[in-house]
Amino acid sequence: MKTNALAHGVYIASLTPLKSNLSIDHAHLIRHCRWLLKNGATGILLMGTTGEANSFSRKERMVALDAVLASGIPAEKLLVGAGCCAIPDTVALTRHALHLGVHNVLLLPPFYYKNVQDAGIFHFFDRVIQEVNDDALRIYVYHFPKMTGLPFSTDLIARFIEKYPNQIVGIKDSGGDWQHMQMLKQRFPEFQIFAGSETFLSQIMGIGGAGCISASANLSCFIAAKLYSTIDPDERQHLQDKLNAMRSLIENYPMIPVLKHVISRLDKNENWLHMRPPQVALSADEIKKLYDALEKIHFPTDYFH
Repeated sequence: MKTNALAHGVYIASLTPLKSNLSIDHAHLIRHCRWLLKNGATGILLMGTTGEANSFSRKERMVALDAVLASGIPAEKLLVGAGCCAIPDTVALTRHALHLGVHNVLLLPPFYYKNVQDAGIFHFFDRVIQEVNDDALRIYVYHFPKMTGLPFSTDLIARFIEKYPNQIVGIKDSGGDWQHMQMLKQRFPEFQIFAGSETFLSQIMGIGGAGCISASANLSCFIAAKLYSTIDPDERQHLQDKLNAMRSLIENYPMIPVLKHVISRLDKNENWLHMRPPQVALSADEIKKLYDALEKIHFPTDYFH
């Protein structure tokens, strides 16, 4: 593992709490980050997909990171989403994170234009790295073709590693394809492979992968962390089954609205229900079905201390 790279483990793609005027609630975000760490998270992804990153301005994203670090949350516990379509925005967010001592950033491909060649994506990352010009930088590429429309091909990853072995050090693979993760680990054994869902946690650990970076683990971080530290195979399978039950249930709904609704109940705080458009609240019918299903899997009783 490269110096300054992420420790292996369970990372939570944090939600971003908002005020009624839809500005970021920094105090609430800090409290949520502390709660995730208390419940076993190895670290936290700020401003990823689940954090509504692309619904915020560059300044809003920077100020949120300022607030979290000023609260005393360690920089080494953070992975920061800094990917944008524009190179100057990506460079600015990345430099800002590095200036604050956060070495690890998650970068999307420049996702607006579709059907672009690998060469175009490579040149984007090449330009970002050259302009940031900081040897401390550690990049994790964000493979989420369902959302971005732009996959990171194996040939592209090979080219990244050949030119920037100390800067481009890993991937968040949210493609949902276990064979793809296995293939990446086999072809690039030193590359840090993080599964984008905790449903693959046992499997990714079994092949020496780095762990997971998960949205739904906002609700199941304690179980995911317990699984990661468990060596007993029967207990590990029992915990994996719990994680799979939660993820399977949550995936029946839009991810951000469902997570915010459940967290609002756990936290007894309706401010969690605020989201920026285009996100919309769950319907009354969806809410009833959701909590009926959660009761059947004994949530939250079986998912926390």
